[in-house]
Amino acid sequence: MPYITVGRENSGNINLYYEDHGAGQPVVLIHGYPLSGASWERQTAALIATGYRVITYDRRGFGKSSQPAAGYNYNTFAQDLREVVTQLELRDFVLAGFSMGGGEVARYLGVYGSTEVSKAVFISAVPPYLLKAADNPEGVDGTVFGAIQKEIVADRYGFFASFFKNFYNADLLLGKRVSEQTIQASWNVAAGASATACLACVATWHEDFRGDLARIDVPTLVLHGDADRIVPLEASGLRTAKLIKGAHLVVVKDGPHCITWTHADEVNRELINFLGGDSGTGSAVPSKTGTTA
Repeated sequence: MPYITVGRENSGNINLYYEDHGAGQPVVLIHGYPLSGASWERQTAALIATGYRVITYDRRGFGKSSQPAAGYNYNTFAQDLREVVTQLELRDFVLAGFSMGGGEVARYLGVYGSTEVSKAVFISAVPPYLLKAADNPEGVDGTVFGAIQKEIVADRYGFFASFFKNFYNADLLLGKRVSEQTIQASWNVAAGASATACLACVATWHEDFRGDLARIDVPTLVLHGDADRIVPLEASGLRTAKLIKGAHLVVVKDGPHCITWTHADEVNRELINFLGGDSGTGSAVPSKTGTTA
């Protein structure tokens, strides 16, 4: 299995597991919490079939990557992404992040700039700033994040069971757009993640990415479901599209948080159209896609 070394902890290396398939323009897909790069399987297949090279990797602490005791912050995550890009010698590549992965996209472009990056994609992503504050009244109250941390400390396996119900809007979509087995598979991946990472990453969800988004100068697609219970559209996708000059916003009708699975056809169509077009101009006015389940 291929790994990229991004650092050391005491006597061992910190390694990121990655997969690199297909040929053509590289598309780097960055997964959400608490999953792994394998969660992109429906997009990976579609992109390879369309003629793209697809790179997925597991964030530190998750999937098949190392599980160090530290480094769970977006500056480090962006450094890890930089190592992936550098060691694979990527050029003219696309960065796409789902949920927490959207934070890597924002911080990478904010810190390292857009040299060699051709386009950016945010799907159900955490930017721009989820925490409610005096200068951010649209955010989510901090007690919500505190309650999540308490649940993880008390019983992270139980927390994941309830988390994934809202991740997929299972009460509405089970048996229609998602199966019990898919939800169980997600739980299995989460259960194998680092307990330290699962707790530490919660605090990163309310990182302030507004400054990073202001620096993005490449064509950008923002995809978000209008029924997202994990990262509400109004607090994230709508605002992200307004903060990135020329960004194109697509709202997936009845889409839950994990539209990459439940609404994969709609997501893949928008993603491939965006990657294949010149995308020189966009609109922060949302367009709609998808059908009612």
